Amino acid sequence: MFAVIKTGGKQYSVAAEDTIIVMHLAGEPGDVVTFPDVLMLVGDETRLGAPFIAGASVTAEIVAQERGPKVISFKKRRRQNSKRKRGHRQDLTRVRITGLSVG
Repeated sequence: MFAVIKTGGKQYSVAAEDTIIVMHLAGEPGDVVTFPDVLMLVGDETRLGAPFIAGASVTAEIVAQERGPKVISFKKRRRQNSKRKRGHRQDLTRVRITGLSVG
């Protein structure tokens, strides 16, 4: 059985005991979070939401709070002696899916 959930503006296909990296979620490692926005459930039968499945949710445990790789934004205007360099690291959360409830 697997589900498609939406969090942080992105969609993830998850099954029990999967580990995924999502946008930053509040909480400490070991905390339990619930994703109520389930778009699709696939098991014995396939259920599609419009846009979400009522009563369905996915529970997960926070494994770690991490930061993504550094992304460099560099802009240069030629022959103008003008350039700008900025770096950015996105805050991420690694979660382990513990269960899918149909509701």
